Amino acid sequence: MAWLQLHLATTEQHADAFQAALENLGACAVSLTDGADQPVFEPPPGTRPLWQNTVVTALFDPEHDPALIKAALELQGLNADAMHHEVLEDQAWERAWMDDFAPMQFGERLWIVPSWSEAPDTQGINLKLDPGLAFGTGTHETTALCLEWLDKSELTSKTVLDFGCGSGVLAIAALLLGAHHAVGTDIDPQALIASEDNASNNGVADRLSLYLPEDMPQPFHCDVLVANILAGPLMELSKLLASYCQPGTQLALSGILAEQAESVREAYAPWFDLTPTTQKGDWVRIDGVRRNT
Repeated sequence: MAWLQLHLATTEQHADAFQAALENLGACAVSLTDGADQPVFEPPPGTRPLWQNTVVTALFDPEHDPALIKAALELQGLNADAMHHEVLEDQAWERAWMDDFAPMQFGERLWIVPSWSEAPDTQGINLKLDPGLAFGTGTHETTALCLEWLDKSELTSKTVLDFGCGSGVLAIAALLLGAHHAVGTDIDPQALIASEDNASNNGVADRLSLYLPEDMPQPFHCDVLVANILAGPLMELSKLLASYCQPGTQLALSGILAEQAESVREAYAPWFDLTPTTQKGDWVRIDGVRRNT
């Protein structure tokens, strides 16, 4: 069976309305993608990335008429900036999607392995995680920078805080790499659910505690803190994150564009001895150790 695929250009303010309307009109699937080649950050579970210019793509059974869909949208006050459609021939969609993803290595020991794949290195540290909205394909530079840092860090018997945990991949990786306990926190309750599920799939749920930020235990101190969020929040939260770190705590920050690095470094310099910035593509990681002061 063939499929009808529609592409509609709109703005982030109208993306949700288009998605809901298309689903009500019978779309089998709806996705949102960047329409302006702007920097994209990995969103937490339960959310979608929204860009100032958004392309809404909807998949329909072939009997649907694109002209009627367009008219129905306009009756609801939804006028796309542009719209086109195409007919896609039938194929094994799930198999084609799965074939796009293969196990990925981060550092020397750590692998991210989709559930349908065999682990390439049975002696390595294999984290089972299927690609999805929370993690993307796993190739995003910010995630890779943090995973590579964890892989080379000494984590044995340490407590790790994954601030802005999303899918929990960093906390789970830390536990598989030898950490005694990990704490994940995120503003989205669905992120905590996803993190718990992923931890269970990797056999480490009993060593992972998950909290909304307002429910974090007080006082709290960790041996390792990793935060892969955005530069703005990282700077705003510098004092809070520093308060979670005792002298000697290792710090890794990412979600930072190269041109933002100096500002983030300045925000953390009062508490941390920072190493030279590590860059991958347009993105950087900032590492450091909490001073005694």
